[in-house]
Amino acid sequence: MILSDSEIKRYLNSWELKIESLGGYDVLEQLWPASLDFRLWNTFKYYKRDSLTLIDPTLWVDNNHIETVILDEKTPFILHPRQFVLWVTMEKIRVPYDLVARCEWRSSIGRLGVVIHSTAWYIDPGFEWTITLEITNINEVPVALYPGMRIGQFAFETISWKVEVTYDKRKWSKYMGQLLPEQSRINKDLY
Repeated sequence: MILSDSEIKRYLNSWELKIESLGGYDVLEQLWPASLDFRLWNTFKYYKRDSLTLIDPTLWVDNNHIETVILDEKTPFILHPRQFVLWVTMEKIRVPYDLVARCEWRSSIGRLGVVIHSTAWYIDPGFEWTITLEITNINEVPVALYPGMRIGQFAFETISWKVEVTYDKRKWSKYMGQLLPEQSRINKDLY
């Protein structure tokens, strides 16, 4: 069941669910009837196409092939058609053990042709820190993105039964505690 605004507030006030804005915004001002908006932080990464001809999922892509960009709040990033960037949320989140969070884009952003996740929309119980967004422009014209803009929303759902091993307790949780956008760590998967 998806939580309503009153239930989201209850979780936030009890500190079971923790959401903190790195930019100092009051997260309750971002509350909607069944979701809570999140914003872009100032840092994103992208794969350098001129130095990388192939991404092999079994190998780590080192920082020589990835560019990290930090913007000030007034400087836009121009996202070109088909361009893909990894951008981190301004909000740090801690998902309690009895919820999952869904990371969805706002309708206003979708109408510009900007997709904020390719497929990874799900945040496990026990996850903590920022969320790396997989942003792509599927429009035919460039779109300006600004640090601090509300780009997506968290929706929360209850778990039907007690989770045996939460994300923070899993041996192979690869993205726990991330502050900056993180490239894929699929090479750490056990095959």
